[in-house]
Amino acid sequence: MSDDTSYLFYQTRNPRPFLDHGEGIYLFDESGKRYIDGSSGAMVSNIGHSNPRVLAKIKAQMDRATFGYRLHFRTHPSEDLAAKTVSLMPEGLDRVFFVSGGSEAVESAVKLARQHALTQGQGTRYKVISRFPSYHGCTFGALDLTGYDPLREPFAPMMQGMPKIAAPASYLDRDNLSEEQRGLKYAEYLRDKIIEEGPDTVLAFIMEPVGGASTGALVAPDSYYGRIRDICDEFGVLLIYDEVMTGAGRTGKFLAAEHWGITPDIVAMSKGFGAGYAPLGAIVASARLVEPVLDAGGFLHGFTYAGNPMACAAGLAVLEEMEELNLVENAARMGEVLMAQLHGLMVRYPFIGDVRGKGLLTAFEFVSDRETMEPLPPALNAYDRLVELAYARGLIIYSRRTRGGKSGDHFLLAPPLIITEEQIAEMMAILREALDVFATEAGLPVLEARA
Repeated sequence: MSDDTSYLFYQTRNPRPFLDHGEGIYLFDESGKRYIDGSSGAMVSNIGHSNPRVLAKIKAQMDRATFGYRLHFRTHPSEDLAAKTVSLMPEGLDRVFFVSGGSEAVESAVKLARQHALTQGQGTRYKVISRFPSYHGCTFGALDLTGYDPLREPFAPMMQGMPKIAAPASYLDRDNLSEEQRGLKYAEYLRDKIIEEGPDTVLAFIMEPVGGASTGALVAPDSYYGRIRDICDEFGVLLIYDEVMTGAGRTGKFLAAEHWGITPDIVAMSKGFGAGYAPLGAIVASARLVEPVLDAGGFLHGFTYAGNPMACAAGLAVLEEMEELNLVENAARMGEVLMAQLHGLMVRYPFIGDVRGKGLLTAFEFVSDRETMEPLPPALNAYDRLVELAYARGLIIYSRRTRGGKSGDHFLLAPPLIITEEQIAEMMAILREALDVFATEAGLPVLEARA
């Protein structure tokens, strides 16, 4: 088949070269051109590409069995990965259900929450409050929780319409409150919404502890997290942490929840959990939630590939490699280096209005004016153009529109957790080249770096 013929379709017609191979933080196309994977794909490839020890362990499982349906057999890879996962969780999260991806994980978390409510005689609880903007997946249940207009609006008539509260974008606020006060203000939006909806109808609140694609590595003020936990406890609302992007070490802790000492009721994970070596995700909950559901006849839910032995062997190998290489600790250290570099960009590029994130989940946002945080004109398509300029120069970054999907431009830098300080410098040099070209094209100012 020629390079210009394809029977596939995805989101767009944007042409891309054929991938040849990956090695560490780098990907190579068939022409031999090298790309730095500055976004770990879609924040997936946490341990880098083509890790030989992980590949060997996957191959060993392939030689034994590639599939064993969970209703017919237990498998050592799934049991071992579940045990390993629980060992990395906050105390009390001790039941694991495997899935194949992030949307499946979110759907599973919500369905577990609902079935638990039924076992408790709380059948009126069905509403899951989420935030706007947010992203929780592309299947209908997960999409109904998502606050991102371009993805959700075409399908809105087909969904229930779950309630939303404002995401804690305190960096946009222009008030006299302290960061602690702002965090509490945003948390109280949840309490107000629960009361407005009727506490006996609210099942759960789902949040990304560090924002993903829709808010660009948004970190709430520290006061937000504990107050949200307290509000959920006050009303008997389950707290679900969507750690699909943040989990598995991305933020410098195995779970982002650990930064604030929070134990959610349910955690959803994927992406870096399998690190691109297999389609894999999980939800982790407490026996307090799971055992009543099993006693009532079982969890009315499942996927064909849930607990697939080859996927679980890959996941276990990934977690073992993370421990062997101290990658969670490296994510924390290299995150500080990367964040300092990103703050340095603000000196040269006045149109970078904010830099944020934790560990190696970082982002920067474009604005027209730092004082007002007015976004760039949408017609510039900055979120798309900078990605293309960087890609042409051998750097892959990830972008979305910040303000609900219709305006604003943010860019995620989330390289594999194996990255070194020298590789960060290499990545940033390419990014600065792309920013210079974009600024010239868009007629935006570039300042000389201060001595």
